[in-house]
Amino acid sequence: MKIVVIGGSGLIGSKVVNRLRARGHEVIAASPASGINTITGEGLDAALVGTQVVLDVANSPSFEDKAVFDFFQTSGRNLLAAEAKAGVKHHVALSVVGTARLTESGYFRAKIEQERLIRESKMPYTIVHSTQFFEFLGSIAQSGAEGDTVHLSPAFVQPIASDDVAAAVADYTLGSPLNAVVEIAGPERVRLSELVQRFLKASSDSRTVVPDVHARYFGAELKDDTLVPGANPRIGALDFDAWFALPKAPR
Repeated sequence: MKIVVIGGSGLIGSKVVNRLRARGHEVIAASPASGINTITGEGLDAALVGTQVVLDVANSPSFEDKAVFDFFQTSGRNLLAAEAKAGVKHHVALSVVGTARLTESGYFRAKIEQERLIRESKMPYTIVHSTQFFEFLGSIAQSGAEGDTVHLSPAFVQPIASDDVAAAVADYTLGSPLNAVVEIAGPERVRLSELVQRFLKASSDSRTVVPDVHARYFGAELKDDTLVPGANPRIGALDFDAWFALPKAPR
């Protein structure tokens, strides 16, 4: 089967590409660097010729409100139109658990628009909602840093390793369209502020995390249920300790 992975050179995309190729499929890792650009349309029609499934794991290069909204809206429209023209049978997109609950955030308003375009198209689809990746804990810490302290929400999270995300996304890509949202998450539910303190301690970082219910996450305040999945998500294999022990886990 021919599969095109939009964002195929990124953290998740590259892992999924390798998994799909190992399972015997023809996979194109699409990105502007490879001459396939969903914003300009460059190379898109040619790449989709004979393609059965498109997986979109691309992210905006800018998180500024207008830029990120324009990215997901333009990319989504161009990609879905090209898929319809090429006769693609399944559109798979990676999104975020809690997206609909994060309307304060410009980034998540853009993700809501991306998902709306998919649902309202005539393309059979599967939207995979993932919880936050362990690999982004360092960036989350930095986002709340104020000198020697880090101010973060104490809301619950259920983070997942990128390897588990890639495994799940590969399976959904090879499955039948569900025309629905599915959720994936890690095995451990923990408060964000506590998890980042644990990450900093394990990384020999002396900063102290201060729980702050008003600390914003991508511009939005969090409640305990904002970032956690509902009933029966697919659960990844790796908890924090197992992920942190991996040779390439970021420190």
